Amino acid sequence: MLTDDAHQHYQPDPDALRGRVIAVTGAGSGIGRAVALAAAAHGAELILIGRTVARLEEVHSLIAAMQRSAASIAPLDLERAIARDYDELAAALLRRYGRLDGLVHSAGVLGSPAPIEHYDVPTWCRVLHVNLTAAFALTQVLLPALRASADASIIFTSAGIARRPRAFWGAYAVSKCGIEALSRTLADELEHSGHMRVNALNPGPVRTRMRAQAFPGEDPSRLPLPEQIVQSYLWLLGPASHGVNGQSLDCQSSGERA
Repeated sequence: MLTDDAHQHYQPDPDALRGRVIAVTGAGSGIGRAVALAAAAHGAELILIGRTVARLEEVHSLIAAMQRSAASIAPLDLERAIARDYDELAAALLRRYGRLDGLVHSAGVLGSPAPIEHYDVPTWCRVLHVNLTAAFALTQVLLPALRASADASIIFTSAGIARRPRAFWGAYAVSKCGIEALSRTLADELEHSGHMRVNALNPGPVRTRMRAQAFPGEDPSRLPLPEQIVQSYLWLLGPASHGVNGQSLDCQSSGERA
């Protein structure tokens, strides 16, 4: 793990991502929305992937209003999508853009806090599928587009619970442990590609709907907004992180990293 926290304080140039084509899952809300808007503000063209079209349309409108870049909407329900849905998205992306320079996995579900002994099996399967299996499947079908890029970056969103699992976090903790393993496995496989890098980012505690579900008694005003922790994402998506591969980084340097 890198000890240098420069990525947390990264201040990109206005055109740091100019011309890059970046896909973001969970782009309709929370961290995914914040990353998509920040990338667009720095010149990237966005593919907004998510389940709720109305939310994606709102983000699309905000990007259009910036007059800095363009965006397209790619509705995909990661819980219910089948192989054909993934293949059609990948084919449409290649037809329109010819390549993919960045892929940010931000979509996820929490599940239910419960001991393993009593954990609901359908909930377990849903959480593992959305958080881990869908991320694997989407990455796999988009690898040809990523290979067509001269400098491609894949970012998996991890969590502090992945490094130190705790009681009652159940499927969510296991799914994030899996994300860390998936990220490092793929990074190792692509190490000698010369132009593709894979890393994991732990956002830390952030003021999102999922955080409120996990910690309902917490004062959200004490947490940073998603817009305040996107620097590390922008750093990994741009040329400043060229050569960084197989790392597991934190967006915040102090406090709880759940």
